[in-house]
Amino acid sequence: MIVNLLDDGRMAPHRPHPARTHVPALVALACAGTMTLAGCSAADGAEPAAAGGGGITVVASFYPLEWLSRQVAGDLATVSGLTPPGAEPHEYELTPADVAAVSEADVVVYLDTLQPAVDAAVEQQAGDRAFDAGSSADLDLVFAAGEDLEDGDGEHAEDGADGSVTDPHFWHDPMRMAAVGDALAERLGRADAAHAATYTANAAALRTQLEELDGEFRTGLATCASRDVVTSHSAFGYLAEAFGLQQVGISGLAPDEEPAPSALTDATAFVRAHGVSTIYFETLVSPAVAETVARETGAQTRQLDPIEGLTDASQGDDYLELMRSNLASLEAGQQCS
Repeated sequence: MIVNLLDDGRMAPHRPHPARTHVPALVALACAGTMTLAGCSAADGAEPAAAGGGGITVVASFYPLEWLSRQVAGDLATVSGLTPPGAEPHEYELTPADVAAVSEADVVVYLDTLQPAVDAAVEQQAGDRAFDAGSSADLDLVFAAGEDLEDGDGEHAEDGADGSVTDPHFWHDPMRMAAVGDALAERLGRADAAHAATYTANAAALRTQLEELDGEFRTGLATCASRDVVTSHSAFGYLAEAFGLQQVGISGLAPDEEPAPSALTDATAFVRAHGVSTIYFETLVSPAVAETVARETGAQTRQLDPIEGLTDASQGDDYLELMRSNLASLEAGQQCS
């Protein structure tokens, strides 16, 4: 269950930054720089061939998809990420080298609407070489226009003309990650048919790891003093849905969205009324929102990693470690036993 405290509800969580209007110019620049870029010369729909002797190349848009791609591809592909460590992926601006990487890759793994700059490059350069992770992640959590603490929880619906927006943060649910891994294995097998069985086996091994992780969360969060998880922004809806928690986001889906004063007031009132003892802040963005509500209510703060990128503040070296760190933080903050 999800509660969004913003009055507005109409903010687009991943709206294009003005500078992103220059992505086509970057594409043109990258294409002008070399005549060998696959995406600049090949017709859309052509199935890519594996790079001679080095396997296929896979470009992933940001960290969770990069990690997933490495697990499924194993040593059969060269995997790279577009968003560098420490960068906030929603607002990352593509460089000409990034656009060239999209043009040259055999498979481009991305999440539609999360990074509009990537979406533009994929549309112009990747063609049928693109793999949208959201298509197999079952993105069914939607923030309705006008939704706030009084109106209710996130709904299961489609994006609509009323301003509703779909929550893209599926990777906090291990079983959705497993589903995307299975689909990615099938896609890599089409790009590199000689190793299709290995990609399938890698995805099966990954599913086993993610099922184990899912079980740890279910056990760890089965009995908690509080099931209300108050976060600085609404990035943990799929985690909450999977494990029977209620996410209460002070801000909306966008991590840089400044909450309205009324949202801070509502959050403070909610924390007091429900006896919430912990407010969660994130890596990659300022903890000021969480600290403000904590200061007003006497609650403590804890880190809950959105796992959108690795930083020096990350409590782990990969996705599995970060998820387990989040579990430990939730167990302590929600007083689980």
